[in-house]
Amino acid sequence: MKLLLICPSNRASVSLLAESAPLVAVPLLGQGLLEYWLAHIAGSGVKEAIVLADDRPAYIRAVAGNGARWGLNVTVIEESRELTPAQALLKYEKELGVGSAQNRIIVLDHFPNIPDKPLFTDYAAHFQSLLTWMSHARTPDRVGVKELMPGVYTDLRAHVSGDAKLRAPCWLGKNVYVGAGATVGPMSIVEDGSFIESGALVSHSIVGPNTFVGKLAELSESFALGDTLVNLKMGSVTKVPDNFLLSALRQPRSPQAAGFLERLAELCSRNLTEVQLLWKHFLMKKES
Repeated sequence: MKLLLICPSNRASVSLLAESAPLVAVPLLGQGLLEYWLAHIAGSGVKEAIVLADDRPAYIRAVAGNGARWGLNVTVIEESRELTPAQALLKYEKELGVGSAQNRIIVLDHFPNIPDKPLFTDYAAHFQSLLTWMSHARTPDRVGVKELMPGVYTDLRAHVSGDAKLRAPCWLGKNVYVGAGATVGPMSIVEDGSFIESGALVSHSIVGPNTFVGKLAELSESFALGDTLVNLKMGSVTKVPDNFLLSALRQPRSPQAAGFLERLAELCSRNLTEVQLLWKHFLMKKES
């Protein structure tokens, strides 16, 4: 059986999401939407998938590879624009083969089995979809994520102070740091590589990857990414000028195949990375 997956182009209503990566590769609870879908269809007995991409197809090709990670045969095809399912059926019906080809075309704008929770309608809908998916994000191909307590999910490489408060439901990604006296949750997501300073408060919010949240910050019903803050209710976007409240820790990198040695090196360097982050912000405050 073969499926055809259509990657959505950038959506103006959630344009911040696609600044550093195509929508299907944006980290959602630590992993891209395309990865969730490939794991899902592989578990459903699918053997082949065609991925149509018009936004940064090389990036998507780097994420999917040839599909071997999931036991699939994956082909990424570059398109000049996002095709509708009807257009894709007309163009690729022969490749899909016999059977009900129309039912084997999927637009990747929602998580598997949750079509009623669209991801890219607006930021509020995006947040609700993430909350719904949180308990399903530990797919069989993922390792290192544990349920610390009911409704509280953390990566094994997250560092949480014993004096921090985690309130369910919440998610802490890989290499996340939560300082003493900080509160995360309820209904909060902290993506990989982010730093929640001692005393900070994050509730009903998303903290994007590699984002610093300072000790005086109180995030509520917000999406923070680097120095950008989105109000989830209003959809308004603003830049935060104070780096001690909100800032980017590093620039996003292109996807790379994470081999065994790379993962081992990352694990060994975890504590060093945390010390470097603390030292960086100590120096910044000293200079000010």
